Amino acid sequence: MSALRWGHGASGLRRALWPAGRPGLAAEEVLEARVRQLQAECVSEVTVKRVGVARLRAPGKTQRRAEGAAGRTSGRWAQKLDEEKWTLQKRKQRLDVKLQGHAQPEACERALRVLPRLLDARLACHLELGEPREPHSRWEEKLVRLLHKTPREPSRKAEQAPQAGAALARLEVQQHRLLAFLDCCLRTGHLPLAHHVLVTHHGRARQQQQLTLAMYNVVLLGWARKGSYKELLYVFFMVKDAGLTPDLLSYAAALQCMGRLDQSTATIQRCLNQMGQDGLKLQELFTSVPLCQEERALVLRAVRKVQPTFRPPPPPQCPPQVNTSPLLREIYATSEPVSYPKLHLPLEKLQSLFQEQLRVEMATTVPVESVEKARVLTKEVLQARETLKQLRTEWAQALCLGLQDMKASEARAAHTGRPSLFPFLCVLTEEEMAELLLQTLQVLPPQGESLLSLAQQLGMRVFNRHMVQRKQLSSQVQALQQRYYRYLHLLASDTQVAAPHLPRQYWEALGPPEAPHEQPWPLPVLVELGKRLAELLVETVRIPGSLAAPQGACTLIPVLYHVYSFRSFRQIGILKPHPAFTELLAAAAEHTLIFEAAEVPMLCPPLPWTSPHTGAFLLSPTKLMRSLEGTMQHQRLLDSCPPAELHGALDALTQLGNCAWRVNGRVLDLVLELFAAKGCPRLGVPAPPSEAPRPPEGRLPPDASPAQKAEVRRELARCLKVAREMHSLRSDALYRLSLAQHLRHRVFWLPHNMDFRGRTYPCPPHFNHLGSDLARALLEFAQGRPLGPHGLDWLKIHLVNLTGLKKHEPLQARLVFADEVMDDILDSADRPMTDGSCNGLQHYAALGRDSIGAASVNLLPSDFPQDVYSGVAAQVEVFRRQDAQRGVRVAQVLEGFISRKVVKQTVMTVVYGVTRYGGRLQIERRLRELSNFPQEFVWEASHYLVRQVFNSLQEMFSGTRAIQHWLTESARLIAQTGSAVEWVTPLGIPIIQPYHRDSKVMIGGGIQSLTFSNSGDTTQKPNTLKQKNGFPPNFIHSLDSSHMMLTALHCYRKGLTFVSVHDCFWTHAADVAVMNQVCREQFVHLHSQPILHNLSRFLVERFCCSSRSLKHPKDSWISKLQDTLKAVPETGAFDLEQVKHSTYFFS
Repeated sequence: MSALRWGHGASGLRRALWPAGRPGLAAEEVLEARVRQLQAECVSEVTVKRVGVARLRAPGKTQRRAEGAAGRTSGRWAQKLDEEKWTLQKRKQRLDVKLQGHAQPEACERALRVLPRLLDARLACHLELGEPREPHSRWEEKLVRLLHKTPREPSRKAEQAPQAGAALARLEVQQHRLLAFLDCCLRTGHLPLAHHVLVTHHGRARQQQQLTLAMYNVVLLGWARKGSYKELLYVFFMVKDAGLTPDLLSYAAALQCMGRLDQSTATIQRCLNQMGQDGLKLQELFTSVPLCQEERALVLRAVRKVQPTFRPPPPPQCPPQVNTSPLLREIYATSEPVSYPKLHLPLEKLQSLFQEQLRVEMATTVPVESVEKARVLTKEVLQARETLKQLRTEWAQALCLGLQDMKASEARAAHTGRPSLFPFLCVLTEEEMAELLLQTLQVLPPQGESLLSLAQQLGMRVFNRHMVQRKQLSSQVQALQQRYYRYLHLLASDTQVAAPHLPRQYWEALGPPEAPHEQPWPLPVLVELGKRLAELLVETVRIPGSLAAPQGACTLIPVLYHVYSFRSFRQIGILKPHPAFTELLAAAAEHTLIFEAAEVPMLCPPLPWTSPHTGAFLLSPTKLMRSLEGTMQHQRLLDSCPPAELHGALDALTQLGNCAWRVNGRVLDLVLELFAAKGCPRLGVPAPPSEAPRPPEGRLPPDASPAQKAEVRRELARCLKVAREMHSLRSDALYRLSLAQHLRHRVFWLPHNMDFRGRTYPCPPHFNHLGSDLARALLEFAQGRPLGPHGLDWLKIHLVNLTGLKKHEPLQARLVFADEVMDDILDSADRPMTDGSCNGLQHYAALGRDSIGAASVNLLPSDFPQDVYSGVAAQVEVFRRQDAQRGVRVAQVLEGFISRKVVKQTVMTVVYGVTRYGGRLQIERRLRELSNFPQEFVWEASHYLVRQVFNSLQEMFSGTRAIQHWLTESARLIAQTGSAVEWVTPLGIPIIQPYHRDSKVMIGGGIQSLTFSNSGDTTQKPNTLKQKNGFPPNFIHSLDSSHMMLTALHCYRKGLTFVSVHDCFWTHAADVAVMNQVCREQFVHLHSQPILHNLSRFLVERFCCSSRSLKHPKDSWISKLQDTLKAVPETGAFDLEQVKHSTYFFS
């Protein structure tokens, strides 16, 4: 409460108590008591406010004398007049203070708190109140006494009772936000503000519970870098007051400050002694604490003042860690010869490509010419472009002013002790932030975008640009260039290295690990920051109303407006551009698209993955494991995993990213011709919006029936839906084709990462080989290979496979057919790709050693390829005939309609967890596509067929269904004990299912309150239904990715070019025979491991140990879980070695 408000409260109280006795006496006593109370709480604040109280007290005395005189002369009306004048005077003072605060926000800086308020009375007595005037040596002694003599209290946090899941989740959100605020203050030069917020939280018992040692350490390190010993001491007092024990980083900050100030030997010695008493070793300061070179030198300077002969321990020279998995033993064996492939480019060319990529990432954005047909530069087009240019100049200026006001507002909020957005707004200049916002406005689709999605994108873009700038300002870029140039000797065509290495191994041998990564800002911070920036766009960016209505007024109207719309039965807020702005963009027909640097393929080989935080792009931050923003559980698992256990995944991702690509120019020319015309949806080229269906024209007659009106509404909704879908497809194709044209005649690379199951994906989202047939047709390997003796045969087989005409024929018959139609396929593109035969069922059949199932999915040698979908359809037909003979009506209706196509999708997705409900919907869609099937029986027939499909699969794949049931039941019981399902893939990747009950986070205020789910952390209860339904398909996906990675690593070891799209493997036609052999060998090698028994043992150790059972009083659940996990399904007699001789295993 400010001094002015005290005066106002005292004056009102004085008037209320005046008739009871001496005028004003009670008010003075109350006011003085309030001052004494505040003095006891925090003298550092009251020293300023005492002046305000004194100033108000003098007029009070004058007023009392005036009141006494007035009582004798003029009566009570004079008293009332004086009171009103006094009230108006105080209001004016309050207004002046408020205006001064708005006009001079820098004045708030002087009010930042430095002196902490300690809750422990024994500690408070050691810290004198008020601004000290002691010599510097006394402050040195205070720190030593504080570390040495003050008894260490147990942490209050440890003594607290365990919090409920929701409360703990909220606490974690608050802690992550506060830590990010303090860290960002440090990085943007606002250390006093960080100290002020820390002091404010520490002085309030309830808020102090949010503080962690990491937060105190952030501020400690900041004061150490400035050499501010007194402020550093204040933070140490707060650490002790919170019941926390300083760690290595805390002592490193203290010693750094001592080294910077060249303090006394005795002080440093006692600090080191106390550090030893706390169980911390001096050598670990130089091996376990992330310090820059300057900080390390200052710590060493302080230590050597006490121990002149001290030498920091050298970097550990232990031999490099090697993965010990039996599946990878051959990959990392050094005794056998290897022939790792090299790129086709010389060293000098690769170095120049590195420089180009570095410039791209330092610019953070990439301008790309659009492939949309350029309009003729008419007078109208030129005028529209000039109008846009003028408007953007005005918008940039207005946004800069708006950002200044927003910063001032957030700074005032931070001065109240709240971790506001202020430091996050300071990571970029106002001009850079305005440019980012205008780029976002440029690409906003006409139908708008949800405010939540837009806010998250804006927040992430600000963070990514901040990270790139930080790397530029440090010495990281220069060090990266030197290391990368040496790394290129491994890849270049004209250089040799002493011994063959995998890229990751060679990179690690070139120097120490990279600098510690910076944690991304918490999701609530990203969303709130993006929301405020989006609202600034809405408030600031305006166009003349004459653009919308030529005859209208010349007032300014917003470019963006906020509306609500229903999407999937949910009402969401959307920001939509004004139609006048959309029309202005269309009239200007600007020919440039802007992409973020990480959205475009790389111009040089990616950095090898060496850790969960390091790899792929040169500067742009990239996750090893992609996940929903805000999820931390996957990252925690990866960080806690021994580095060697991730080597298989790291090396496989690096190998996939090292494949060089180029654009197939002939295919691109053909597609661009179709795109510039009216598209060709049959060939995957979307039509332009002009081809969208038009809503019905004209108005309904006044006497139209409700049914007619409903029909018109349905038709209008259908047209709008189709138009939106067409615009989305057209935009996707525009981005892909524009990037393809931009990269024509260039060599480029696609860095890879993986999802939580281990499945791999290219990082650039718009142009890669994971898209449709059109996307794949645009790409080809940058380095060609001769077809060799058998390559042409494999190319013919691949082309025939694409036609789908000879799926059930042996390979020799496909070759004969290819020769017969050779004249028609000589123009075909070379796209060598192979595909697994119902890959999920192959893994299930191998896990269960199921001979019948193995034969159905081509694990057994056969002269003809087996088709599991036709087999299931045949079995369903057997069941149908039996039921028809018994008089079942729906079975009789289905005669002649059961085909491979009707059951294929359900059979394919059963292995990935589709339910009977989902399977029925799939079959219903297939039946509705049959024009001659009686539609009145669709619902009944789909119910009947899905039941028979499941029965057929149970009969044909009994082992598969048993394993699926065991996985499902295990996951259900694990989730009911309060945990998410975890496992480790055969290649050592730790997996956790991210299915938890939603924890809602709300960001209020502004044009709309945003509520989003934060369902990705282990503090929340698991979603049992999603955990049990997701475990079987996710486990199979993890086996599928393990098989792909093993194949990739062994192909690389043999010198092959290899990439994949999940279970589709690509290589040169000349190398298909070698890849086929490797693919089969690694499938057998993978399934020769006791996968299910290893899984059972891991789950028992993880979820059934005694320490966990203490948390779950219902011991019966743990006992039932343990019994279920140990009851591993029995396996059959199928011999895995037969897979090596199966021609159609992958075909």
